[in-house]
Amino acid sequence: MENVIEVRNLYKLYRVGDEVVHALDGVSFEIPRGEFCAIVGTSGSGKSTLLNMLAGLEKPTKGKIRIAGHQIEGFSEDRLVAFRREHVGFIFQAFHLLGTMNALENVALPLSFRGIPVRKRLEVADRMLDLVKLSGHKKHLPSQMSGGQQQRVGVARALAVDPEIIFADEPTGNLDSHTSREVMELMRQVVCEQKKTLVMVTHDNGLASYADRVFHISDGKIVKIEGGNEV
Repeated sequence: MENVIEVRNLYKLYRVGDEVVHALDGVSFEIPRGEFCAIVGTSGSGKSTLLNMLAGLEKPTKGKIRIAGHQIEGFSEDRLVAFRREHVGFIFQAFHLLGTMNALENVALPLSFRGIPVRKRLEVADRMLDLVKLSGHKKHLPSQMSGGQQQRVGVARALAVDPEIIFADEPTGNLDSHTSREVMELMRQVVCEQKKTLVMVTHDNGLASYADRVFHISDGKIVKIEGGNEV
């Protein structure tokens, strides 16, 4: 199976006073197309740094990052912005919905950066909200929706750009346990049906069990890789 993510010998070093901190310390792995992968670790383990590297939001000190056929570690900031726009979707812990826009407008927003006409992007947004089972909430503002509904809008927004890869950073961090399970089941279903590659960062081993594979990271190193269990 084709690898959509390949990481080789990745390091990220920070200087804190006289000390050098290894946020990432020689990380290497591959993720095949269509896989749901979870990166699990405690605070300070390096998991968020790794996600930022994969998304081109931080540059490595050393190492190679190949994403969707592009060697991104040497890209300029402008090329990285264009790369993310064309290939990547994001799901955030804090939802990041615009309070003055309804669900339909929030989902359509990323498509405006591609220059897609208003009617076309609203059609796509409409379809994505049906996919995440929010047909009755398309005209609702974020303040009129629950946390779980807002995160479903976040999932729909990530899918609207038809990304090859979706990066999710603690996507259920602001949700209760029942709603977290609903969102995780939705994400797993959508990834399978839409054949997307999803990389999720979490501190919760229970949520990680929804993934096909789980990468355990500690002190900047991947210490264990295991297959996830379908829930």
